[in-house]
Amino acid sequence: MPETDADGCRLSWRIEGPVDAPTLLLLDALGTTVDLWEPQIDRFAAAFRVVRFDTRGHGASDAPAGAYALERLGRDAVAVLDAAGVSRAHVCGVSLGGQTALWLAVHAPERVSGVVAANTGARIGTTALWNQRIRDAEMLGMQALVEPAMARWFTPRFRRSNPAAVERFRHMLGGCSPTGYAGCCAALRDADLRADLHRIERPTLVIVGADDDATPPAAGRAIREQVAGAELLALDAAHLANVERPDAFAAGVLAFLTRAAR
Repeated sequence: MPETDADGCRLSWRIEGPVDAPTLLLLDALGTTVDLWEPQIDRFAAAFRVVRFDTRGHGASDAPAGAYALERLGRDAVAVLDAAGVSRAHVCGVSLGGQTALWLAVHAPERVSGVVAANTGARIGTTALWNQRIRDAEMLGMQALVEPAMARWFTPRFRRSNPAAVERFRHMLGGCSPTGYAGCCAALRDADLRADLHRIERPTLVIVGADDDATPPAAGRAIREQVAGAELLALDAAHLANVERPDAFAAGVLAFLTRAAR
C-alpha cells in the first residue's frame, strides 16, 4: 500500500475504483484496520474512487507513543487525501472513524462533500471508561480486550451464525498495537463535539445500530437533531453495523450519497 507521513507518523493507505469517479474516504473503528470495509468495498469502489487507510496506531501505520487527539486523527485524514491528490471527498466512518468524519465536517468543511457517521457519537463513553481501557491495553495486553469487544461489536445471533467473521475481528483487534490502541483511546476520552455539531453544513447521514451498547441509538439521534437536514438510518445490529448488516449498510450509504450529489 502507498504510505505518507503525517507529523512524523507513517500512514499506510490504499486507493481503489474509477479514477474519474468522486472520492469516498473511509475511516476505521477503534481496534480495526482497512479490512473493516471488506463487506462494502466492491460496491463502493464500483461507484467511487475509494480511499482508506489504517488509523495511526493500527494495522500497517505507525504507532507513536503517547496520547493522540481527535484533531490529529482528522489531520491524518487530510494528509492522506493530499497524498492521494484528492481535494474533496465524501467521508464515511464507523465509531472513532465516524467521530473523525464529524470533526472534518466541522474543521475542514472545504475537504468534505458529504458525511456518513455510523455507530458513533459527538461524545463517546466517559473519561473513566477510556482511562480504564488504556490501563488494560498497556498492562494486560490486547488479548484481554478481545472477548469483551466481540460482545460489544456484534449481537449474540451474529456471533453464533458468523463465527468466521467474528474470528477475523478477534485476530484484527488482538494484533493491534497496545500503544496505538491506547493512543486512540485517549483521543476518544478527550473528544467532545457536542457544541460543534450545529456548524456542520454538509449533507449528513447518521447510522445507528438498534443493539449498539457502545454508541447507543440515542447518541446518533442527538447528532441528527443538531445537524441541519441530517438523515437517520437504523439497522438491526450492534456496534459494527457495516459488518453485521453489510448489504443494508452499503445500500443506505450509496442511496444517501446519490441524493447528496443532486
